[in-house]
Amino acid sequence: MTAQLTPDTATSAAQTFDLTHPSTGAHVGTYPIHTADDVAAVVADARQAARWWAGLGFAERKRRMNRWTAWLARHSDEICDLGYRETGKPKGDVQFELLASLEDIKWAARNAERVLKERKIAPGAAMLNFDARLSYHPLGVAGVIAPWNFPMYTPLCGMAYALAAGNAVVVKPSEFSSATGVYAAESFAKANPDAPAGLVGWVTGFGETGAALCRSGVDKIAFTGSVGTGRRVMAACAENLTPVLLELGGKDATIVADDADVGAAASAVVWGGLWHAGQACVGIERVYVAESVAPAFLREVRSRVENITVGLDDLSDYGPMTMPGQVDVVRRHVTDALDRGATALVGGLDSIKAPFIEPIVLVDVPEDSSAVREETFGPVIVINTVPDVDEAIRRANATDFGLGSSVFSENHGPEIAALLRAGGTTINSVLTFVGIPSLPFGGVGDSGFGRFHGDDGLREFSRAKSTTRKKFGMGKEMQEFPRTKQQFTIVRRVLKLKFSRRLH
Repeated sequence: MTAQLTPDTATSAAQTFDLTHPSTGAHVGTYPIHTADDVAAVVADARQAARWWAGLGFAERKRRMNRWTAWLARHSDEICDLGYRETGKPKGDVQFELLASLEDIKWAARNAERVLKERKIAPGAAMLNFDARLSYHPLGVAGVIAPWNFPMYTPLCGMAYALAAGNAVVVKPSEFSSATGVYAAESFAKANPDAPAGLVGWVTGFGETGAALCRSGVDKIAFTGSVGTGRRVMAACAENLTPVLLELGGKDATIVADDADVGAAASAVVWGGLWHAGQACVGIERVYVAESVAPAFLREVRSRVENITVGLDDLSDYGPMTMPGQVDVVRRHVTDALDRGATALVGGLDSIKAPFIEPIVLVDVPEDSSAVREETFGPVIVINTVPDVDEAIRRANATDFGLGSSVFSENHGPEIAALLRAGGTTINSVLTFVGIPSLPFGGVGDSGFGRFHGDDGLREFSRAKSTTRKKFGMGKEMQEFPRTKQQFTIVRRVLKLKFSRRLH
């Protein structure tokens, strides 16, 4: 995707930018570059609408969100066409992206009341004459800053959990995929014409627009993108102490143990590493395979990769690189690996034919090379042989990232998975933890913090409130002066009776 200023406004005062197909150059749309004042106005509208939305309660919000999913499903053909025209990814991939989005919306709407409704909490012995309650309240307005690689799924996912928790939302899609991001934001109002204007707003533009949203006074920013941009988002949000949810990059590792089904492992790794031209934060970028099964595994990988199709046909396995700059990253990583002694099992530098990159599989890549240490975000899979699973775990964890991971082992999958430092691990498959809406999704380390999806995802867009109420008096209260000797005697007895016994 190319994002360009229109020729008559290509100055610091530019007002619009154009989007074009990353391969054909066909015009997709023209979008405004929103200023800080524009952003403030959109947030103000959202603030007004948030009061109405929060006041509806769980049941009414659920009804409108279900109406939203039905509207999106009815317009799925239009969405798939738009996603293809904007990113070049096969329509089947856009369709899968939409399916996952609808699962998230339905799950969030169905489970919000269960997770967030007021509940009674045991007060404990020290406060046994009090009633204790925990409730979760909407934050107000959530800002969702979405990436270019999944321009429909990411905004819809952020919107789903924020709306289900009772918030209004302002979406800022990537400047490289604004068409689908704006479509996602506007879809809610089209499905729910009774909703006040501004409940789901959107702003478009470049980094300055995103920074303005961070500084606009929204009550939370949910950002998905690169580590570098995530740090800038966090710094901008720190000015107003705006909390952030950061889902950042990954360098996900797969371990193939000596008891793995190598055919199944190879099939999954090839899909997980090459799906969407490798442009996925949870894509498989590193594989550590036990030496006892390495020859067979490499043969299986090679036979599968050699049948991959790349192009613009509906049934192509993957399409072009969405961002031209990412081609340069892939070329740098492959060059560095080969210059330092790696071998190309499949493809090589001649596979890079921008905007397309045919599959590249590298073996025996030095662990300190950029192809192992940095996020490649392209159709490149690194496979290194290790003597045993212990060494595979050590290398898998030797990274600043910690988003996803996977393990192939018939007998020891759970034990290996427990030792991997990552936000999610799939055993005998890849990426499935992302597609289950009841499971929280997010990373550790440079992969960010906070969680989308699941109970944790709903609480991300809520604030916890504790409420206590005195039910009855107990004579002389502990919360009063002056202290009495009798109070200390009673507390001493309770303390010893309750806590002095050793539990085994």
